[in-house]
Amino acid sequence: MLKKVVITGGEGRFAQILKRDNKKLNILYPTKKKLNVLDINSIKKYLKKYKPQYLIHAAALSRPMNIHDKQVSKSIDLNIIGTANIVKICSDLKIKLIYFSTGYVYEGRVGNYKETDAILPINNYAWSKLGGECAVTMYKNSLILRIIMCEKPFIHEYAFHDIKTNFIFHEEIVKIIPKILDKTGILNVGGKTQTVYSFAKKNNKNVKKKSGKKLFPKNISMNVLKLNKIMKW
Repeated sequence: MLKKVVITGGEGRFAQILKRDNKKLNILYPTKKKLNVLDINSIKKYLKKYKPQYLIHAAALSRPMNIHDKQVSKSIDLNIIGTANIVKICSDLKIKLIYFSTGYVYEGRVGNYKETDAILPINNYAWSKLGGECAVTMYKNSLILRIIMCEKPFIHEYAFHDIKTNFIFHEEIVKIIPKILDKTGILNVGGKTQTVYSFAKKNNKNVKKKSGKKLFPKNISMNVLKLNKIMKW
């Protein structure tokens, strides 16, 4: 019998790739109308009706990054309060929670950050995701995924040649999900450490070089040894 999973953000970018590629899990993709993270009763009603074993919390306000500076209230509502609401109901109903956070919670100056390293979010988006992490950490039957992921092929016209990271495509995350559902704690999820430009160039030959020094610290890469052991990569 396939494991039953609910994913919030069922109409989002990642959820659409998951819906297309998933073959191992029984996944439900509620719309915002059916499961609204800002409405406790909406969350409770949906989860009581479908009784999933797992909930992947991927609903979030993300791009553009500057929206978290321009609309602080919206960022707090969706990424912090919304996540806290999900945690409350998952805790009440004993549902395993997997939370999509970000690798941007690390300081980003030296790179190769382990899950146990100190954190210092690099922007308001990362602070909002860390706010969600605080709530999730209080519920022990949970897993926090610190991910830096993007669409395939790389959709932007420019890519940073002087910023190192370990981007991973949505398609690779789909392969990872079934193998980490029963893990708990914190897990860094990413690919090979390289510049954003090197990563982008492999799938988008028309991408152009650009400096990212004014926007990001120089090395926001994570140590993914723990993930590699799980996946046997």
